[in-house]
Amino acid sequence: MQFSNKWLSFYRILLCMGITLTLILNIANKLPLPTLERMEHILYDLRLSKTVVNTIDPRIVIVAIDEASLAQEGHWPWPRDKVGYLVDMLFDYYGIKLLGFDMTFSEPDTSSGINTFNRLADQELHNDATFLAAFNKLKPQLAYDEVFAKSLSRRPVVLGYYFSHIQEKYPEIGQLPLSVTSTATLPFSNLLDSPKSYVANLPELQTAAASAGFFENPYIDKDGIYRKLPLLLEYKGQLYESLALALFRSLLNYPPIQFETSEQYGNSRLESLHIAGIRVPVDEAAAILLPFRGREGCFTYISATEVLNGTVDKAKLQNKIVLIGSTAVGLLDSRATPVQHIYPGVEMHANILSAMLDETIKSRPNYIVGLEVIELVLIGLLIIFVFPRLSAAWSAIGFLAILSASVWGNIYCWTQMGVDTILAAPLVQLFSLYGIQIFFGFFLESRKKKHISAMFGQYIPPELVEQMSRSDEAFTLQGESRKMTVFFSDVRGFTSISETQDPKALCEIINAIFTPATHLIHEANGTIDKYIGDAIMAFWGAPMHNPQHASKAIQSALAIVTMLGALQKEFINRGWPIIDMGIGINTGTMNVGNMGSQFRIAYTVMGDAVNLGARLEGLTKQYGVKIIVSETTRHDALEFAYRELDRVRVKGKQQPITIYEPLGLIDTISPEQHQALNKLDAALHAYRQQQWPAATGLFTALAGQYPHDKLYQIYLERIAFYQQNPPAADWDGVETHTSK
Repeated sequence: MQFSNKWLSFYRILLCMGITLTLILNIANKLPLPTLERMEHILYDLRLSKTVVNTIDPRIVIVAIDEASLAQEGHWPWPRDKVGYLVDMLFDYYGIKLLGFDMTFSEPDTSSGINTFNRLADQELHNDATFLAAFNKLKPQLAYDEVFAKSLSRRPVVLGYYFSHIQEKYPEIGQLPLSVTSTATLPFSNLLDSPKSYVANLPELQTAAASAGFFENPYIDKDGIYRKLPLLLEYKGQLYESLALALFRSLLNYPPIQFETSEQYGNSRLESLHIAGIRVPVDEAAAILLPFRGREGCFTYISATEVLNGTVDKAKLQNKIVLIGSTAVGLLDSRATPVQHIYPGVEMHANILSAMLDETIKSRPNYIVGLEVIELVLIGLLIIFVFPRLSAAWSAIGFLAILSASVWGNIYCWTQMGVDTILAAPLVQLFSLYGIQIFFGFFLESRKKKHISAMFGQYIPPELVEQMSRSDEAFTLQGESRKMTVFFSDVRGFTSISETQDPKALCEIINAIFTPATHLIHEANGTIDKYIGDAIMAFWGAPMHNPQHASKAIQSALAIVTMLGALQKEFINRGWPIIDMGIGINTGTMNVGNMGSQFRIAYTVMGDAVNLGARLEGLTKQYGVKIIVSETTRHDALEFAYRELDRVRVKGKQQPITIYEPLGLIDTISPEQHQALNKLDAALHAYRQQQWPAATGLFTALAGQYPHDKLYQIYLERIAFYQQNPPAADWDGVETHTSK
C-alpha cells in the first residue's frame, strides 16, 4: 500500500504542476483558454463597475444629436451650413474652449441643390445673364461644405474619422490629418495595429480644421464588450492619433509625443506616452484600458437644437471642452461596456479625455506578466509541498488566507496603484489545486475507493456534479459559421411618434406592436435576437438547423404586415398615431454563437450577411414598400411571388445585388398581379438597355394602373434624368445607395 500511496502522491504533484503550467502559458499568451478569459472579463467588469467614481466632470460637455434635435431640425445628416452654424454658435456665442466631432464628413453636401444650379448655368441657362448674375451672388451660400470649412478655420476644432481593417470594404476616402510621426525610427511599430484603409473628411474640411483623430476601435473583446481602445494606429509608415488624444494634445497646443519603452523577450515594447510632462500608460499596441467615470451621464448633455436656437445658459458652455456626437436611438452610435450594456460612443471619448486630464488611466505594464507568473508559482509551491503536511483545519485556514491575499492584492493594485492584474487565473489555480489536494488526500487517508465515494457524496451529490459538467459544456463560448436568414424590422416615424406621446403611452404602443410581431416570428420558428429601441432583429437557421429558414422568414414578414393592417383600426380607436413598419430580410453565411457572461448569455449572429439585412430594411422607405428581400433569400424561397425592385449597391458593399418585394405565395397571386409583374420585367429590361421611350411607356402605364405605388415614379424620374444626362458607357443599371 505504501507503493500505491507513493504513486498517488506523484500523480497529485504532476497534475498540480500541469494545471499551474497551463495557467502560466495562458497569461503569457502562449495557450488561449476561452473559459478563463471569460472569467477574467467578468471579474474585471465587476471590479471596474464597483470602483467608478460616478461623478460629473464639469470640464467636458456633450452636445448631442438626440431625438429632440432630429425632431426639431430634421433627419441626420443635417446640411453642412447648419453644422457650420452650430460651430459658430458654440465659439462665437457660447465661447467654448475646444470642439471635437465624433463623426465624419466624408461625402460632399449637395443638399442645397448647387449641382442642379451648376448644370443649369452650364447648359440650359448659360446665356441667361440675369440668372447667372443671381446664381453667382447666391453660390457662396449654397456651397455648404465651404460654409462649414469657414466655420472650422482658425478655430480649435478636431474632426473625427475612422480606419477600416478590411481592404475591400472601403477605398481611401477623404484626406487624412497630419500624422503624429513616422514609424520608421520606432522600434515597437511592428506591434501596433495596422488598418488597411480609411474613411476621412473632405480635404477642404480637414485643411480648415486644426486636426483630426480616429474614433473606431479594433480591440473589441470576443463577448462584444469595449474594454480597450488604441490611442495610436500605424498606417503606411505613419502614426495617427485617436480622437481623444488629438483633443488632449490640442488643449496643450500640440506638444510632441515621447515614447517610453521596455525590453521584453528581446523586443522593444511600448509602455507609455509622455505628453508635456503627463504620462499616459498604454500597452505594447498603444491601447489603453477604457477609463469610465461611471454609467452614462457623467458628463453634461445638451441637445444640439438648444445650441442652434441659443436657448442654453451660457454658463453651461463657456470655456468648456465640447464633443458633438449622436445619441439618438435610430443613429445606433452606442457600445456595450463593462459599466453599461448600451453606452453612448461619444461619451467613451469624453471619458478618455477626462482621465488623461486627471492622469487616472489604469495600466497593465509589460513587467506585470512576470509578477503574475511568480504569484502562480508561489501559490503552486505552497499548495503542492506545504498543504499536504498540514491538518485539514490548517489547510482550510491557509486556503482562505491565500484567497484573501489574492483578492485584496488585486483590488489594492487597481485602486491604489492604478495597475490591472489578473484575478481569475490565481483563483482557478487556488480552487483547482486545493480541490486536488482534498481529493488525493482523501484517497491517501481512506485507502478504500467506495468509502471515499460515500464520504465525498455527502458534500457534492453526483447528480449535481453531472449537471454542472453538462452546463459547462453547453455554455462554453463556441461559434460556428452557418447559412441562415436574418430579419430586421423598424417602426417608421418612431422619433415623431415619441415626441407626441407620453412615456406610458409610448411603451403601450411599442408593446402593442412587438407582442404580436414576436408571436408571429416564434410561430414561424424564428429566434428573436434582440429588440433595439423600435426595431426587432431575428434570425432563422439556429440553434436548430432549418433548411426552410428563408421561407419561414418571409412567411413571418408577410404575416406581420397583415397584422399591422388589422392593428391600425385598434390604434385609431385608441387615439394613437397610425404606424407602419419596414422589414429587411437577407440569407447568407453568418457567424452564430453564445456571447455574454455567466449571468446572462446572448445567442446572436454577426457578419456581412447580417449587415446587408439591416441595409435592406433601411431601403424599404426609399422604395415605398414594407418588405425587401435579397436575391439569395428569393433563391431559397421559390414558393413566393416577388416583384423585382432594383439592382443596388448598398453602403459598405461593392458587389451589386438584386432586391425584391415578396407579394405572397405564388398560387395566391391574382392574374392582374401576374400581368403587372410581367409588364414590370419588360420595363426593367428596357430601362437597363437604355431604351428610354419604351421604358417610359411601360412605367407610365404601370403608374397609371397603380398611382400610389412609389416604385414606378422612381423609375420615371430616373429615366427623365438620364435622358437629359446620359449615363456613362459602362453603366450597368445599378443604383448606388450611400446611406444606411
